[in-house]
Amino acid sequence: MNKISLIIISISLGCPVGMTGQLIVPAETRPMKVEAPANTGLDGGIYVLPATAGVRITYKSDAPVSWQRFSNLGAAYAEEIGDVSHDGREWGIVLDGGDIGIVATTGGVSHYYWFVDYASHRLELDGLGIASEQDCDRTSLVPYGSGDRIQYYTINGRSEVLSREIKIEYTSLVYNSDSGSYQPSPTTVSIPYLQETISVEAPLCDTEFHMSGDRFTSYWNEEQQVTSEQWHARAVSAETTAIQTERDVPNEQKDTEAQLGGSAPCEITFTAAVSDAAVFREWQISSDPEFGIVDYRYNELEIEHTFREQGTSYVRFIADNAEGSCEFVGPTYEIFIGESALRCPNAFTPFTSPGVNDEWRVSYKSLIDFECHIFNRWGTELFNTTDPSIGWDGKYGGKYVPAGTYYYVIRAEGSDGKKYKLSGDINIIGYHGGNNSVTEE
Repeated sequence: MNKISLIIISISLGCPVGMTGQLIVPAETRPMKVEAPANTGLDGGIYVLPATAGVRITYKSDAPVSWQRFSNLGAAYAEEIGDVSHDGREWGIVLDGGDIGIVATTGGVSHYYWFVDYASHRLELDGLGIASEQDCDRTSLVPYGSGDRIQYYTINGRSEVLSREIKIEYTSLVYNSDSGSYQPSPTTVSIPYLQETISVEAPLCDTEFHMSGDRFTSYWNEEQQVTSEQWHARAVSAETTAIQTERDVPNEQKDTEAQLGGSAPCEITFTAAVSDAAVFREWQISSDPEFGIVDYRYNELEIEHTFREQGTSYVRFIADNAEGSCEFVGPTYEIFIGESALRCPNAFTPFTSPGVNDEWRVSYKSLIDFECHIFNRWGTELFNTTDPSIGWDGKYGGKYVPAGTYYYVIRAEGSDGKKYKLSGDINIIGYHGGNNSVTEE
């Protein structure tokens, strides 16, 4: 006697202790079970068979089992199935073919199933084309073949779609922050059934599209696959960064509210990484947030720009493909340069308290031009600088000058166009000279 393999599903029926039920679907029919969402009421699940006609299913139970079938009207309109076979604890019926809902009731408890006749929905993949009309962000594919939507019905008669999980695979690019560049990345999209056109996210590199499936033929080792012709990327993407060169200058006034900018001159490096199709590339700098007038244009991916004028500047990166059909516009960076300021101290204490007030430094912000000269009472120039961050340490010729009064003259210009002409006294206090000092002439 030949042994028949069976698929046995054990289900607790809420019957008295010790009483259980088992739905049995012959394994040679190659059933694939799919769990149904809880809100469908199909607690027994969905069974997809290559063909349902003539398939005998049984229910093993200690109590008699009654069978009903239902369609798109739901289980409330289920009809009794009269032709039920009985062999010991097994109660069986034969499916007529087609998609059908089944109710098995024993011990006063009902369980609900949906059977899919895959022969009525067989997937046939004959080819995969690319539509002539395309968007920048989405690529439209045209499948050839058949693979309609597979519908099933809940116990309340609500229509649902059982996804075929047809796969579309291709290569795109993904930005890698570690390398600062776009890297190839495999992309997979799952669709529930074939449509006239299928829209996927546009790949950022040249690639082929592979369509395979569905999950039922894959389960039965009968998966099909088709491949498109080579697709040439037209979509454009970019990632941009802006990094400001920080100055560790204690006497420069900071603007803590500005994310970029602050005190001029402000140096910022702008960097862009682009996808393959980005042929036209440009950094734009403007004083107009709408970029109606562009003050500076740079074609490099990385630029350094120094902001010297008071006010707000706007910077963005744009890119386009060779056809000029898919423009990318990056985020706008705002760079704010504050008003200038300049204040001069009138005293300091070199040498007497190392590290504390031992240099004469101006306090400043947003100075784009600076010149400072320091003299003694006889007009001898002791110190000069064009960098406002540099201070005078009270030395002349490598030795500390005596305590007393000295004089500064400053000419400067701010980022806001303000001109500074300052002069005044500098008092060196708390130091009385020594072996490392010089005497006044």
